Amino acid sequence: MTDNNKAQLVRITLTVWATVVLGALLALGGAYLLWLGGSWYYLLAGLGLLLVGVLIHRRQRAALWLYALVLLASLAWTVFEVRFDWWQMAPRIDLWCVLGLWLLLPWINRHIAPGQPWRDGASVMLGIGLLLGAGMAGYSLTQDYHRLPGRFDEPRMAASGVATASRSASEWTVYGGSSRGERYASAEQITTANVGRLKKAWEFHTGDLPGEGDPGEITNQVTPLKVGDNLFICTPHSIAIAVDADTGEERWRFDPAINRQAEYYQHMTCRGLAYHDATAYRGPLIAARDGATPEPSPAATAHCTQRLFLPTNDATLYALDMHDGKPCEDFGEAGMVDLKVGLGDDALGVYLPTSPPVVTEKLVIVGGSVTDNGSVDSPGGVIRAYDVRTGVLVWNFDPGRPDATEPLPAGETYVRSTPNSWTIATADEALGLVYIPMGNQTPDQWGVQRSAEAERFTAALVALDLETGKVRWEFRTVHHDLWDRDLPSQPTLIDIEGVDGPVPAIIQPTKRGDLYVLDRRSGEPIVPVSEHPLPQGTVEGDFTAPTQPASKLSYAPDEPLRERDMWGGTPFDQLICRIQFHRLRYEGDFTPPSEQGSLIYPGNVGVFNWPSVAVDPQRQILFGAPNYLAFVSRLVKREEAQDVRYGSGETGLQPNRGAPYMVSLKPFLSVLGLPCQAPPWGTVTAVDLRSMDKVWQRKNGTSRDSAPLGIPLTVGVPNLGGPLVTAGGLGFLSGTLDYYLRAYDMRTGEELWKDRLPAGGQATPISYVSEKTGKQYVVVMAGGHGSFGTRLGDSLVAWTLEEDE
Repeated sequence: MTDNNKAQLVRITLTVWATVVLGALLALGGAYLLWLGGSWYYLLAGLGLLLVGVLIHRRQRAALWLYALVLLASLAWTVFEVRFDWWQMAPRIDLWCVLGLWLLLPWINRHIAPGQPWRDGASVMLGIGLLLGAGMAGYSLTQDYHRLPGRFDEPRMAASGVATASRSASEWTVYGGSSRGERYASAEQITTANVGRLKKAWEFHTGDLPGEGDPGEITNQVTPLKVGDNLFICTPHSIAIAVDADTGEERWRFDPAINRQAEYYQHMTCRGLAYHDATAYRGPLIAARDGATPEPSPAATAHCTQRLFLPTNDATLYALDMHDGKPCEDFGEAGMVDLKVGLGDDALGVYLPTSPPVVTEKLVIVGGSVTDNGSVDSPGGVIRAYDVRTGVLVWNFDPGRPDATEPLPAGETYVRSTPNSWTIATADEALGLVYIPMGNQTPDQWGVQRSAEAERFTAALVALDLETGKVRWEFRTVHHDLWDRDLPSQPTLIDIEGVDGPVPAIIQPTKRGDLYVLDRRSGEPIVPVSEHPLPQGTVEGDFTAPTQPASKLSYAPDEPLRERDMWGGTPFDQLICRIQFHRLRYEGDFTPPSEQGSLIYPGNVGVFNWPSVAVDPQRQILFGAPNYLAFVSRLVKREEAQDVRYGSGETGLQPNRGAPYMVSLKPFLSVLGLPCQAPPWGTVTAVDLRSMDKVWQRKNGTSRDSAPLGIPLTVGVPNLGGPLVTAGGLGFLSGTLDYYLRAYDMRTGEELWKDRLPAGGQATPISYVSEKTGKQYVVVMAGGHGSFGTRLGDSLVAWTLEEDE
């Protein structure tokens, strides 16, 4: 046998085996899918491919006829299921087109149809199928079923809307840019016309990187403050640092040397600091519980007229002098307040104040996260208000005793295992209210032990009186939450233009995707809210609420997931995802947790999470980045899971100590690690707040840092970082799975500029104008996110417009 004949035999043998093995796998999987109630396609296609292999082995021309039929049928089935959606179409036909091309190659085609290569009817029919597939693929690249192609007109972008409180373009003194939490920069040097000239100005490294004993969910989510000539940041290990706002040079740092002996099971992060200028208030100090008024020394008062508040992972609140980073001796005990007081002996490592406190003229108001799904007996989620200068406890809102807001007597404990508030609150001092987005009582997916008070405040926006801490109103967004749909986002205050003048509103984004727009004076909806019946039934002893609320303004998925929405890189992992889909309990939104395993969509990351939204108060435009990613939640009886290893962070098996069930949480992924649902998984969008209409929505981000070989496919990837809007008509965002800071035209959502980040940008950018140089900067922390899967780092990066030569 000649070498050519040997090579030919190998090629034919491999072709036969490939078609037979692939056909058998497809047929077996397809038969199982059909038994589960799924599509007939995979069984029929698998049987067809098996028969093609047999016919090739027998050198029968019918092999090409049959394969052409399989290909054409696959093309028709694809259009029937997904129309001309490129990202849905490609994995359905890619393998079949590659195999069809292989069968038309001379050394295969001659063996199957000797003497008539490419000229017999079967080869022609197969060629037609391949051309049709190529044409469909090309046409699908021109279609985008997931884009809302609206536009804000030029007068709208140029006009000023309702009057807003004056603010300096050179300052960013509050986490959300202003006390209203808008994430809006009044700087307007950088515009849609010149944003392409942005160049990196400097990069600062904190030196704070993950170390031994850190949890899997160590993150760098800080939003800098800008006061005077300095930027102020905090790091995952709660180190506060001052950086020159023009050069990125370090001015000072304060390391609280947090207690590293605790088991930080879930989180380690610091989202930001809070700032207070004591020169703006000269009223009396607030008396302590015993009636005595502490009198700080004149030296101490002078030293800390401008102070920063640093929450630490070991549950301590520090007051630091803004100018040198030294503790303010007149605050609490030598500059700090122990937040573990009243929470029980187990608070360290379980109670974590990961977000900046709210600072008003007189108060610093602090909440904190409690480890999700750790134990049914956990520290309570109390909200406490301290005097900003002395650290005296002024009031406490205990969700288990909401009317008892007087400071807790020494030696007593707040009610255990109550809903907590782990994200950022917002205050309206003119109305005398602070708005607290509340979370869940742990465990999240098992609610048997919850009290009436816990149900009242779970996943509720609560308005507290600034003077007393008493509840003025509350608005519940979920009834009996079993889905971890706590309120994750800072609420935003805006005066919305109405027929009878400006309406004082508050906007609360949710994990489900609802944007609740309420009158912030009363909590009454401005945008209609309605109740909807939803799936019922969960594990024995628990219950599901008969209805759940929904806002008319919502980014919740329009339709429930269907089998045809399952995705993958090839027909095979897509088939596996279809099988997984049918094996899970899924009845649409709010499918209850189950031992079978329930598909939760939107998932735990939510449509909106802690990044919240950004609002341009002048143009009355809301800018956000909705996510669409499903999770799987499965309840596991404790006696059935002995000697298990618990997951890290908020995924994997969660202990739920003291409950009869543990819970397993994970993203809904294929065997290749790709999402089982079709893209896009992340978008950017804008809402007209005058009409409450969605104006535009686009896919956002590429697969560059999550796909093999770094292929930058524009699929629309999840985002976990906050948006920024500017007076220059731009939106900025850095939180996508790929490592970029991007700028968008707020008129249309078009991406105008992007620049590479050294690590994941799971933080919120800020922008300011330097008082020294007059330049506008955009700054963001690129430090990554442990459980989000992005590269960890320690870079604070600034951009400004390059100078004309």
